[in-house]
Parts: sequence; C-alpha cells; structure tokens
Amino acid sequence: MAEITASLVKELRDKTGAGMMDCKKALVETAGDLEEAVDFLRKNGLAAAAKKSGRVASEGLIGVTTKDGIGALVEVNAETDFVARNDDFQSFVSTVAGIMLDGAGSIEEAVNTPFPGTERSVGEQLTHNIATIGENMSVRRGETLSVQQGCVVSYVHNALSDGLGKIGVLVALESTGDNASLEQLGKQIAMHVAAARPEALSVESISAESVERERNVLIEQAKASGKPDNIIEKMVEGRLRKYYEEVALMEQTFVIDNETKISKVVENAANDVGAPISLTGFVRYELGEGIEKAEADFAAEVAATLNT
Repeated sequence: MAEITASLVKELRDKTGAGMMDCKKALVETAGDLEEAVDFLRKNGLAAAAKKSGRVASEGLIGVTTKDGIGALVEVNAETDFVARNDDFQSFVSTVAGIMLDGAGSIEEAVNTPFPGTERSVGEQLTHNIATIGENMSVRRGETLSVQQGCVVSYVHNALSDGLGKIGVLVALESTGDNASLEQLGKQIAMHVAAARPEALSVESISAESVERERNVLIEQAKASGKPDNIIEKMVEGRLRKYYEEVALMEQTFVIDNETKISKVVENAANDVGAPISLTGFVRYELGEGIEKAEADFAAEVAATLNT
C-alpha cells in the first residue's frame, strides 16, 4: 500500500475538487492508487469530473505545418513563456515541425536528424540553445497525419506567429472533391477540435478500457438512485451515449452551429466539394497538457536567498 502523504491528498484534490478529508478517505479505500481514488470519488458523487489532460503546466510552443496532403505537429517546452517569444526558439520549433513533415517517422527520429545549417543534430542544437538562451528545454512530442487524396488542414489557436501557438490541431480529410472547399471544411472542423477537445475520432476508436471504466462509474452512480436493475441498465446506456457525444469527434455537436453532429457536417459537405468525404483522423496538442508544474514557495525562496 502506498503511503498516504499530504502531497498525494493534494494531488487528488486538485484533480477532482473534492474535500480534503474525502480525498484522504478515497486514498485509504483504494490503497493509495490515485486513479482508483478518482473513480471512488466520482462513484460517490464527490467529484464532478476526472479530466486532467487539459491542465497546462509548462511553457514553450506548439508548432504546426502542412504540405501536399501531409501535416506535422510538435511540442517543444521551455521553462518560461518569455522564451516562447524568442525568435531563435520560434525558429527552432518551426524547423523541428518541418523535419517531421519531411519524413521523420517519430519525434525520436527527428531529434537525431541533422539540424539545417549546422553540423549538429536536432538534439545537439537543442543543447546548444539551452546554453545560449540559458533555460532548460525539451522536444516533448510530435506526430504526423497524411492522406492519399484530399488534404490535411492545420489550425493554431491564438497563434503567436505563423504556425506557432499554445494549441495546435491537424485534421485529415480524404476526398477527390474540390480542394478549396475541402480546406475550408477542414479549417472549421479543426477549430471545433481546438474548442471541443475530443478524445477519439469515433465511438469505435474509444479504447475498451476507457468505456469499461466509464461504465463502472455510471453503474455505481445509477445504483445510488435505488431504482431496479432493469431501470439502472437503461440509465447507464443513456449516460454512455452522452459520454460518446462528449469524447468522440464524429458524435460531437458542431460548435459553429451548435446543432449538427460532426458526422452529419462531413456528410452534408460532400455536395459542396463534389465527392464523398471521409474524416480519417485528427491530432490536438495543447501546450503542457498532462505535465505538472512544480509550485514555487516564494517565501521559502526569499528566505533561502537571504541565508546564502
């Protein structure tokens, strides 16, 4: 059993918004397993949500670029937002995105690729930048999307400069139709993805583990109503459909008109482009999501400085 420390209780409280004593009880009941404790709180109605992916806890930039049916998305982190406005840092992020676009199969491969205009690899150039700028940095992740026919469209929310910002999205549309109309549709869907934060493309692509976990939580919540099993089953199925509408892109309601499902938006757009359209994939990066930022104790820092 993991030790139930104050920091573990605080982490659970930050994730769920539940009270301190409830968090401590949940951790005791689940032998210190953080994720099981989140579910325990949800099942008992003590936590409104268990989402943690959107917690931005580091700085830097998301870089996005597209060309000829291919798109690349990367995240490069730094310690402060100030560095994100540094021209050299921005150029580095754009270059890494370009390397991914030009054929690097993974971010690990990109890091070992020669950095243009130097005799260094991307990783060695990163080390050079750390020494030059004076701040720790990392090439955290990268991904590409491609289509045989059609387009891959990018969107950067609140772009700091061309292809650089805090939220980046790629959307892949397969079609033989009019490319300009397809690009317009892709841009709208990419903006939707930035706002609605889908976790999967379709119901079928949601992991069985995620569905089972959600079902278990919903069953426990429904049981609390005291209703018979046959009614509970219907309640759970209804709530699962709501869950699918929240996390699967094709089931989400389009943010632009707030009434049409994305699947129907794509279907309807076929008339405009002159051919069937298939939404084959998307990627959404938000800067620092899932990374915990260390909380600074300002008073302790001042005291430590005075004592040196």
